[in-house]
Amino acid sequence: DAGLRASDITEVILVGGQTRMPKVQQAVAEFFGKEPRKDVNPDEAVALGAAIQGGVLAGDVKDVLLLDVTPLSLGIETLGGVFTKIIEKNTTIPTKASQVFSTAEDNQSAVTVHVLQGEREQARYNKSLAKFDLSGIEPAPRGLPQVEVSFDIDANGILHVSAKDKKTNKEQKVEIKAGSGLSDDEIQRMVADAEANREEDKKFHELVQARNQADGLIHATRSAITEHGSKVGGDVIGKVESALADLETAMKGDDKGQIEAKTKALEEAGQSLYAAAAAGEQQPSGNAGGAHASSASSDDV
Repeated sequence: DAGLRASDITEVILVGGQTRMPKVQQAVAEFFGKEPRKDVNPDEAVALGAAIQGGVLAGDVKDVLLLDVTPLSLGIETLGGVFTKIIEKNTTIPTKASQVFSTAEDNQSAVTVHVLQGEREQARYNKSLAKFDLSGIEPAPRGLPQVEVSFDIDANGILHVSAKDKKTNKEQKVEIKAGSGLSDDEIQRMVADAEANREEDKKFHELVQARNQADGLIHATRSAITEHGSKVGGDVIGKVESALADLETAMKGDDKGQIEAKTKALEEAGQSLYAAAAAGEQQPSGNAGGAHASSASSDDV
């Protein structure tokens, strides 16, 4: 997580009574390529550390800086059930981070912010911390509204999450008390679970990306039909509509390759639509092409 190699570590200190075991010391030496220090009592180190932390929290010790970290990543659920991380695990606190998101549907007036903690790509496998709505978003085509989601962890470990519509400045906030309710064993289990399911999560992420790309293309193509449909012949529109239906059917399944293939087919059909529309616009009004374009226009609402 720190982006360091074992050879980058200059000193190794063992803490805790079990580190007195020769096998443990041997394993550490082999991993780091250097012997751990022997001048620090592993039992006393734990006791002294606890005492110093207690003194800092009580306000009696002021000249020692204690750096705590987030044990698991924090983020929100985004389109397709993806867990989008905003603060990565092992980030030193206090810390702040934010990302800008948008709407998934046209004229969407509210968004739900689902705050999660964990390491899995699939949101449903992470721990839910809070859920709240930001409403009052002005009607607009999807992708245009900008909603800034901010995470702020203070020195006491309290998480403050806010969602703000950057156009209207409307904002909703939630405060999550320090401590996720997870034990050290549960945290380690979640980290191990994410590692064990790395390949599954990678495939899930790729499938969601394919679906989202296909969904965006479908939306853009329908808008193109509305805008240019009156300028092209029915055979072109028919091919585009057929490709649209095929892609929508493919999106209901879990075959990424099929979705990508149908997406490419719709892209090609869409290019034909734009080419036909451009050709129709360039035809002089007095020739047969112009008469045909005029006739096509009168048939559309």
